[in-house]
Amino acid sequence: MNTLMEFLVGTFILAFRGGKKYYLWMGSLILIALVGLGAWVYQLKTGLGVTGMRDPVSWGLYIANFTFLVGVAAAAVLLVIPAYIYKWGPIKEIVLLGELLAVAAISMCLMFVTFDLGHPERFWHLIPGLGILNFPISMLSWDVVVLNVYLAVNLIVPIYILYNAYLGREPNYKVLWPLIIFSIPAAVSIHTVTAFLYNGFPSRPFWNASILAPRFIASAFCSGPSFIILAFQLIRKHTQIKIQDRAIFKLAEIIAYAMGINLFLLIAEVFKEYYSATVHLAPMKYLFQGLEGHNELVPFIWTAIAFNTIAFFLFLTPKTRENFFTLNLGCVLMFIGVWIEKGPGLILPGFVPTPLGEMWSYAPTLPEVLITLGIWAIGLIIYTLLLKVAIPIEVGEFRQIKERLHGIVGQSR
Repeated sequence: MNTLMEFLVGTFILAFRGGKKYYLWMGSLILIALVGLGAWVYQLKTGLGVTGMRDPVSWGLYIANFTFLVGVAAAAVLLVIPAYIYKWGPIKEIVLLGELLAVAAISMCLMFVTFDLGHPERFWHLIPGLGILNFPISMLSWDVVVLNVYLAVNLIVPIYILYNAYLGREPNYKVLWPLIIFSIPAAVSIHTVTAFLYNGFPSRPFWNASILAPRFIASAFCSGPSFIILAFQLIRKHTQIKIQDRAIFKLAEIIAYAMGINLFLLIAEVFKEYYSATVHLAPMKYLFQGLEGHNELVPFIWTAIAFNTIAFFLFLTPKTRENFFTLNLGCVLMFIGVWIEKGPGLILPGFVPTPLGEMWSYAPTLPEVLITLGIWAIGLIIYTLLLKVAIPIEVGEFRQIKERLHGIVGQSR
């Protein structure tokens, strides 16, 4: 117990100790988070009427970010498979950093769902056994269960590995292996269930497509790894951890294949709707060319397609994939492009036009934008704190006192 307390106290000190750049970074994030919290208090007092959401469009910026971030969390599986299943060294050294990103992303997902409910007291209905979760009929209940299970797995595995590293011993893979194996289908299931959440609305033809789940998975393997590649370069620049170029380039190669599949599935869906030209074409026309004078989303979706296509070719060619300028450019383009495609580009056309043919233009209000930025800031704070603890353990700077003393004594001999 003393060892565990020493570990916990040590991690607490590690998390809150750093240089000027660290305090400036964390201070900026905390300031943004506080502004977002203030906007949320305003929303609590006034109600969801302060948002741009109304009965015709009841999901907006919050659910758009939720959908996108589920994909970011699921991307951790791209590191888990080569690291643990194929034991590929360059990835195995950094897989924990990807799993910790999944923890931060799932935390943001849960916050976005909570804030979309309007009042936090309604959140207790999402807790199995306490609220009326309506499991297994409600797809939302499935989403809540799989997200929390995936969050637990991605917390338990890194903590267990890091604690053993702190003690200077190998983890017991008889305990660890079932969790690692389970995390692979769990990563796929969280995004599949989220896709089924939309598929379950037969009166919303834009979402009622059987290829929605594969599209979700393919795009998830683009946006999450794009963020990971950018984050890894920052981490190795500012810390002692070694991240090989081979690991980064391999991720970029996988992204190219995933984006190729994503673009193909998008083209297949667009062809089906336009060639059939039934009444179900209306939401897609609203998205791609505007409908009845409503063309708010048109420039955004074409920007997303242009960004994703450019990034796809940058990642497909080894010459540009292994050049850090074009690699980083591709990551930024793909992250923004997938966010537009899976966020506003997916949520809003599902509601417009309504089943009665009515048109309603949604635009996020200032409180919504501030709350969203606040949640992103909290997510980055969580990821930064997790890295601040994990990296010193990974590189051997933070070890049990007796191990360090043993090393000092050994050196003195």
